[in-house]
Amino acid sequence: MNLSHRITHITPDGTDGWAVFFKARALKAAGHPVVELTIGEHDIRTDPTILGAMHTAALSGHTGYADIAGTPALRAAVAQRIAQTTGVETTPANIIITPGGQSALHAAHTAVCNPGDTALYIDPYYVTYPGTIRSVGAIPRAIAAHPDAGFQPRATDVAAQASGATSLLINTPNNPTGAVYGQGTLQGLAQVCHDHDLWLISDEVYDSQIWQGHHISPRALPDMAARTLVVGSMSKSHAMTGSRVGWICAPEAVIAHLVTLATHTTYGVPGYIQDAALFALNQGAALETKVAAPFVRRRQITQSILATQTIVHASPMQGAMYVMLDIRATGLSGTAFANALLDEHYIATLPGESFGSAAAGHIRVAMTVADAPYTAALRTLLDFAAARAG
Repeated sequence: MNLSHRITHITPDGTDGWAVFFKARALKAAGHPVVELTIGEHDIRTDPTILGAMHTAALSGHTGYADIAGTPALRAAVAQRIAQTTGVETTPANIIITPGGQSALHAAHTAVCNPGDTALYIDPYYVTYPGTIRSVGAIPRAIAAHPDAGFQPRATDVAAQASGATSLLINTPNNPTGAVYGQGTLQGLAQVCHDHDLWLISDEVYDSQIWQGHHISPRALPDMAARTLVVGSMSKSHAMTGSRVGWICAPEAVIAHLVTLATHTTYGVPGYIQDAALFALNQGAALETKVAAPFVRRRQITQSILATQTIVHASPMQGAMYVMLDIRATGLSGTAFANALLDEHYIATLPGESFGSAAAGHIRVAMTVADAPYTAALRTLLDFAAARAG
């Protein structure tokens, strides 16, 4: 007996980009003092008031099957948040609650891609993107966004690869680069979607982490709401990564089919967790600002320290909890640099190559440890790079 081709070829090369991360975790488990600047996990925990709301909801009995599409109150709150932040009329019928953003990405591609369809995505990319596309039986096709353009994708490059494709996946603010796609970038991508009749899947889980510029949801652009599926999540905005609460915002007909999909897959999200998410959203922007505050500080720390040297350069730090560092002056690949830094100094970063070929010669640093160890680790990283460049 054989397993399905679909599941055995999610990562056909046998790696999912997390090799340095797993190596760092093994060193840490062995007792080494590893500073982990790898994954997008807040160094603060979920706010105790949110956990209190979750506890109360569970004790009150909301532990049985919840509405598969999401509780009416949470769907309404998500719709209201999207309407307020984008200016686009949004109703609960446009929303389905999912077990986190990753589940939403998978469901969105399931909704718009048939087996054998080509699904486009931008390189650099979050490491699960190509595997997610393969897992629904579609064929991933990467389109490079280049460092010299601030990792803003060019519409002409997308158009050149769009013939015969079904969908385009974008992510702004972007993980791993920190780029926030500007009006011109998004208008160009929207035109490609119209010209080639593409569905647009817009991953906006970092929409509360904008340091420079403004977040624009492509759903708000003219004639784009009917062809756009927006993926959102409580993970980054409210430090609720382990609670697994996300959503898709899409046309009503798409949501209706996604509810059918959820009925046969996840069967929804636990009610007490949805109640906690509702409580969190009802705290308004103040809580989101509080969660984002450490990254605002560490962005300033990063910029100040980088200004003291000329070997390592940062991509525009416009959004998200990461900084993408160009280490090509050292002569090392991102993979070689990250491994050597971990081996010699127990500082764990992720190679740019984990996120696609366009990020080769870079490393991604997650600004997710306390200010003092973050500052010390960044200074050590720069000294390490200077020694290699010398």
